Amino acid sequence: MEQRIHSAEAKNPQRATSEHNGSSRIINVVFLMLFVDLLGFTLILPLLPSILDYYEKNDHDGVYQSLQHSVDWFADVIGVPSIRKYNTVLFGGLIGSIFSLLQFFMSPVTGTASDYFGRKPLMLVTTVGLVLSYGLWALSGSFGIFLLSRVVGGISKGNVSLSTAIIADLPTPQARGKGMAMIGIAFSLGFTIGPMIGAFLGSSTSRDETFYTRPALLAMLFVVSDLLFIIFFLPETLPREKRVPSASSTFQNAVDLLSPIALFRFSAIQRRADPPSPERVEALKVLGLVYFLYLFLFSGLEYTLSFLTHQRFHFDSMQQGKMFFFVGITMAVVQGGYARRIQPGNELKAVRRAICLLIPGFLIIGWAGSVMVLYIGLLFYSCAAAVVIPCLSALVAGYGAANQKGTVMGILRSLGALARALGPTLAATVYWLGGAEVCFTAAAAAFLLPLALISTPQAKKAE
Repeated sequence: MEQRIHSAEAKNPQRATSEHNGSSRIINVVFLMLFVDLLGFTLILPLLPSILDYYEKNDHDGVYQSLQHSVDWFADVIGVPSIRKYNTVLFGGLIGSIFSLLQFFMSPVTGTASDYFGRKPLMLVTTVGLVLSYGLWALSGSFGIFLLSRVVGGISKGNVSLSTAIIADLPTPQARGKGMAMIGIAFSLGFTIGPMIGAFLGSSTSRDETFYTRPALLAMLFVVSDLLFIIFFLPETLPREKRVPSASSTFQNAVDLLSPIALFRFSAIQRRADPPSPERVEALKVLGLVYFLYLFLFSGLEYTLSFLTHQRFHFDSMQQGKMFFFVGITMAVVQGGYARRIQPGNELKAVRRAICLLIPGFLIIGWAGSVMVLYIGLLFYSCAAAVVIPCLSALVAGYGAANQKGTVMGILRSLGALARALGPTLAATVYWLGGAEVCFTAAAAAFLLPLALISTPQAKKAE
């Protein structure tokens, strides 16, 4: 395949140059579009503890109190100390799990719909949904309205899987690999800069307005500008002649898009008129399972990191912010300097090296006796995290026909959302029942499973 691509480039260098320039333009548009979106999305992160405290005191509709009873019950079962900091992290984790579950259901549906309607129309629909979500947040006088804003946001967050589908539409493996790395950079920078802006706006609120109003309005402004950017600058990467021919054939197997078992099997792809070969389907299943297991373990330890740093090192909110700033900047540097230059065919090798680096990283974090040792573990953690998801996404992006890319990337995103919904709950349970050392050591050992899976013959065929 690679030889045919290079041969075509040699015969028609002008066309190859044109495709390269077109791919670079699309990558830049997707990067800026996603970066602005993530700035708005992450404004709320440092404000969430204060928002929960605010609604605890202003529980006009009783929704907060009913959810608080569930959190208290779970905390008692796993032995979480009755400390406000821990309770807030647990409550925030519950809201995050709801958001991830909504993404689990919506990502494959959105991706599949884009195979029929095109990428740009669906991107516009999801962005309008995000505008509505932030508008509800700005006007949320009760916790019920705030929760509704998060539900609308979770349903509308299919723009991330659509972004990966747009990158998957690019014609060459080199372009797809670079595009997935740039998506990773957008995430790293967005999750580094956005919370800083949110914290600043939340602390500079005047007396006559609620502290979260300005961040919510800025988030809405970001997404409105994103909407205009999509309208005027985002090209349609799936031409009409390459789309799924009929809507009925796209949606008749809805169970394939909602059943976890069907998603792990990529059944929606196998039922298409032109499915990939059985060997490629098997490779796709392995990659999907590796993606799920990695994010399941990673998100769980990412979540319990706040418990560890508060319990062992007594980190306050500012120290937590500095820690995540260090992680975000390190990931952005690695993704910009290394991950986007990984050549096609070397992705699995890069993933193997990253997981091998991640295992000692989590062991160091779990057993760290000083802040210096903790940051050494975080360095390993950040460098590895910067590589795994872009490389796996780039590999999966090569599967399926042009009118299947949205479905493939939507399923992959859905598996990641399911992992992020389940991982933190299990990790928190192990953390409080067994302690930080047991939790991080067990997870480090569990990373040997995805490491073994990507060494199987089925996975190696993906390269």
